[in-house]
Amino acid sequence: MKLVRYGPAGKEKPGLVDPDGKLRDLSRKVKDIDAAALAPAKLRELAKLDPRKLPLVKGRPRLGACVAMPSKFVAIGLNYSDHAKESGNPIPEHPVVFFKSTTCIVGPNDNIVIPQGSTQMDWEVELGVVIGRTARYVDAKDALRYVAGYCVVNDVSERDFQMKKSATQWNKGKGCDTFGPIGPWLVTTDEIKDPQNLGMWLEVNGQRRQTGNTKTMIFTVAQLVADVSRYMTLLPGDVITTGTPPGVALGMKPPQWLQPGDVITLGVDGLGEQRQKVVPYRKGR
Repeated sequence: MKLVRYGPAGKEKPGLVDPDGKLRDLSRKVKDIDAAALAPAKLRELAKLDPRKLPLVKGRPRLGACVAMPSKFVAIGLNYSDHAKESGNPIPEHPVVFFKSTTCIVGPNDNIVIPQGSTQMDWEVELGVVIGRTARYVDAKDALRYVAGYCVVNDVSERDFQMKKSATQWNKGKGCDTFGPIGPWLVTTDEIKDPQNLGMWLEVNGQRRQTGNTKTMIFTVAQLVADVSRYMTLLPGDVITTGTPPGVALGMKPPQWLQPGDVITLGVDGLGEQRQKVVPYRKGR
């Protein structure tokens, strides 16, 4: 299934994309795309529905983040060897874990706002993993059983905040408002047979910047879920974004940081596409 949330920010409704690509309303079946909706039993129940019998949503409403506010937005750094190299970092021996603030989460096509004082805004196309069952001390061989589905994430970053103003912690450059577009869909695991063979890409103003595949991850999705669950309990609805392939602005010579008016488009095989416009910060917005 392709699960979505649609409508004005803060008032999103649950939906489902049918086989014809049409948006259907799910609000009579679930309250939101949240922990309750992502429980294995509920997903099996939803999978039995005939999508064409659900109410058709007219027009082209805004899409929100494909999962309701997670308790945690966990991110993995330097998980592609080529990206580690372009960033000037050694290949990690263990997953590099940091957090993106949940307040940075926005819809897949919402504007990205340049924060005050920003000079080095960057992009990162990533595979997002949405947890469906409480995971604590999970073994890698069982880890994918705890995953409800996958989605596209743009791990927007401010490198000056991240590198110079955060010491050894990256959070200042990762959690600014609008720095976490998620979606358009949460695609359940039955549609993604192998999360380690998904093509991914990103363009800025129509020019290709990133081309990669999840098969080149240093740590697989299963390894990441297992590793993170050793240090914190993962709850249904939590999101893990799993790292980016090479091609970020930081690795360009000279870097070509995002500017007002730039348009970013990105996608992952089977998970849909995002489109964001970069806009300046305005007080009160």
